Amino acid sequence: MAKSRDEFAALEESALQGMAARGGVKRFPAHTVIITEGDASNSLYIILSGRVKVYASNEAGREVILNTHGPGEYVGEVAFDGGLRSASVMTLEPTSCVVVTGASLRDFVVENPDFALHLIDGLIARVRKLTENVKSLALEDVYGRVATLLKALAVEEGAHRVITEKLTQQDIAERVGSSREMVNRVFKELISGGYVAVDAGRIELLKPLPKAW
Repeated sequence: MAKSRDEFAALEESALQGMAARGGVKRFPAHTVIITEGDASNSLYIILSGRVKVYASNEAGREVILNTHGPGEYVGEVAFDGGLRSASVMTLEPTSCVVVTGASLRDFVVENPDFALHLIDGLIARVRKLTENVKSLALEDVYGRVATLLKALAVEEGAHRVITEKLTQQDIAERVGSSREMVNRVFKELISGGYVAVDAGRIELLKPLPKAW
C-alpha cells in the first residue's frame, strides 16, 4: 500500500534522526565551501540550521546555482556510491550539519529499506528539477529564465506574491546562468512595466509576468 504524505513526513523525520545519531555535528561560518566539485565523495551532510547553495563553476570563476537547501534537507548524497563530487556546496549563512560517512549511510540504508525508497524518491525529484533547469537554459532566453525562477520562488502574501528569500541580482544571475548586467536589464523593464517591485532585497510580484519580453 502506498504511504500517505504524513507517513512519508514521519519516515523522513525518524530517518534523519537515525542518520544524525551516526554522525557528528559540524558548524560552518557563512560562505564556507563544505563540498568541492571533483573531490572524492565520502560524506553526507544533513542540515540542522542555516542554508546552503549547490553550484557548479568553471576555471574563469563563473558559477551557476543548481539548488539551495535548508534545515531537514541533505546534500552530498552521491557519497552513497563513493564517486567524485558532481558539484560544490557553500553555506549561505552560518550553518550546522550532521556529517555522516558514506559507509554509515550505506549501512543505514540496508537496515532501513523504507528510507531507501525515500532516498530514491528524493533523487528522482532532484533529477526532474535539474532536467527542467537544463531545458530552461537551452530553450529560454534570459527573460524567460528569470521569469520562471521568480514564479517558482514566489508565495502568496496578501494580494500579491512575494519572494521571501532575499536575492541580489547576482544571486539571480547565478541561478539562471546569465550575467548580472542582463538580469539588471530584465528587472528595469519589469519594474518600469509595473510587474515587479523591489524593496530592500524583497521582491514582490504585482501582477502576472508576461510570457515573453
